[in-house]
Amino acid sequence: MAGEIYLTREGHDKLVKELEFLKTTKRRQLSKAIGEARAHGDISENAEYDAAKDAQGLNEKKIAELEAKLSCAQILSDDIANDEVLIGATVKLLDLDTQEEMEYTLVSELEADYNQGKISVSSPVGKGLIGHKENEAVEITIPAGTLKYKIIKISR
Repeated sequence: MAGEIYLTREGHDKLVKELEFLKTTKRRQLSKAIGEARAHGDISENAEYDAAKDAQGLNEKKIAELEAKLSCAQILSDDIANDEVLIGATVKLLDLDTQEEMEYTLVSELEADYNQGKISVSSPVGKGLIGHKENEAVEITIPAGTLKYKIIKISR
């Protein structure tokens, strides 16, 4: 895997927990399913066996991917200055068109979850906010048009 991946402590812990689940619980479940399918007789024409083996292969692939990502992961420090928008920052914004306030935390692509207010630094909005300071007005071009925000507050 090329390059470093920046993760919050929470994001790193979530990936470690997922990896542990896949390596222990999920592996046991899939091994049991393969054993049960094998018990049904001839495995050369056993669809249950083939499905269980495919699921096992996908699980092992996911394990390898997570291990590779975690090996490149750098955990973001909590003591980064709040004077500009950087990865790991929580940014409170005012939409200058609708006067609606919103808050986003800028995270890596691995942690992005719009429903939790976590947007990727590589998204159009994330890219548009990086490097700006409090009280700055920012125009961000997205496929649907242009967003106009004022940065109200930056925190960690």
